[in-house]
Amino acid sequence: MDMLPALFSAFIAPDCDRRQFIIDFLAAQGIKTSVIHLAASRHIFVHFPASAYSPLFRLKTVVVHYDRAEGSPGANDNSAAIFQVMDWAVRLRNFPGVHNVRIFFTDGEELGSSGSVKAQGAFGLASGFKALGIINDDVYAFDSCGRGTVLVLSSAGVKNSGSAVFKSRFDGLYRRTGELLRAASPENWLTLPVPYSDNAGFLACGIPAVAITVLPSGEATQYLRELREDKVLETAALKNAGASPEIKSRLPETWRLIHSPADCQESLSPESFPLMARLLDLLAKTKVMV
Repeated sequence: MDMLPALFSAFIAPDCDRRQFIIDFLAAQGIKTSVIHLAASRHIFVHFPASAYSPLFRLKTVVVHYDRAEGSPGANDNSAAIFQVMDWAVRLRNFPGVHNVRIFFTDGEELGSSGSVKAQGAFGLASGFKALGIINDDVYAFDSCGRGTVLVLSSAGVKNSGSAVFKSRFDGLYRRTGELLRAASPENWLTLPVPYSDNAGFLACGIPAVAITVLPSGEATQYLRELREDKVLETAALKNAGASPEIKSRLPETWRLIHSPADCQESLSPESFPLMARLLDLLAKTKVMV
């Protein structure tokens, strides 16, 4: 497909070593990484100079999973977001001043597709954060961001049953993220129930996290209509995209393509990439006092 990033086809090839690909891609741009071994997962951490950080502002931790479902090219889930964030990392290398961004390319997100959040690689990462007392970052999970022009903020976590402290921190992050999406795309953003991504692992550890995805306009509108007609759909959708054939048939087509051979390069929309670049650059510029 025209206008997709160079090397994208190589990344979604069946025999691609995706972890090594990311490491090599960033190294070619002068960006150092480390591999963090946690249980069976191998997460990639991106290094930026100390001058990119200030204790005066909240850290913005970005997580984007690089694993994919067996038998699927994983073009949208989650190769598009991987390329969007890798390109962003290259831009951050020359960012003027403080950006306070930490990037993790995470492993094992698909392990939670059966419904066990604790099986997710991100759950292990979040558990490590919690053990170290790192619970006040703003955590953003980007997933399936290569198809459409409507930015979507997942409502997962809004109806949380956590402590008053957790609720206050989550509500602040959720509000700020909505403002960020509105600034990036004033007429094309929504909050919707989205099947969980890496945000679920962090939420399960009591760390506020939000998930951001992208949908085509027509699909987003139809999904809103379905949600208004059936209040049960919201709960079912938040649990798992494949909870049942009946539920899955009422979700956006974009989500029905994932975990299948149809999640291919031809299903993507190139216009999603400049949209995400705008959003990520705004995130880098956003500074929230601690």
